[in-house]
Amino acid sequence: MFIINGIDLLILNLEEVRRRSIKVWSGIPENMLDWKPDAQALSIKEMIRHVLESEHYYYLAILNRGSLLSYDSPFENRVFSSLEDELNFAKMYRELFLNTVKSFTQEDLSNVKIDRSDVGYVRNLGDMLMRIAYHESVHTGQLLDYLRTAGIDRPKVWD
Repeated sequence: MFIINGIDLLILNLEEVRRRSIKVWSGIPENMLDWKPDAQALSIKEMIRHVLESEHYYYLAILNRGSLLSYDSPFENRVFSSLEDELNFAKMYRELFLNTVKSFTQEDLSNVKIDRSDVGYVRNLGDMLMRIAYHESVHTGQLLDYLRTAGIDRPKVWD
C-alpha cells in the first residue's frame, strides 16, 4: 500500500492496531474470559468490551467535535457470549468509524478541534485519531500482561 496522505496513514494504523488486538483476543481461551488479576480490575472480556465500546464513543465524540453530554451505549445491555459475537456486533460501528475517518481531508486533521476539556484536553482531529489507536494498543498490552500473569501462552503480535 502506498501512503499518500495522513488519512491513509491513520487508517493503516487503526487497522493494524485492531488486527493485533484481534490476534491477542483470539488467543485467549474461552474459559479465561472472566479472569482478572484482582478484584478491582476489568476482566478480560470487560477489557475487550471496553475497547470496542470506547471506539464507538470516540466516533460519536468526533462527530460532536467534543465530549458527549450523554451517551447511550449500544453495548450496555448486551451479554458477552463470545469474541466472535462481540466482533460481529461491533463491526457496523467500526465501519462507520473508519468511513468517517476516510471522509476527512488532510486539512481537517489540523483544523478540526475535538473539545474534551471536561476530561482535560482539546486536541486537533489528527491527534485525537492517534489517541484512539493508542488507547486500544495500551489495553492490548494490558491483556498481554494479564495472560502472562495467568500463565496463559501469549500470541505473538510482532509478526
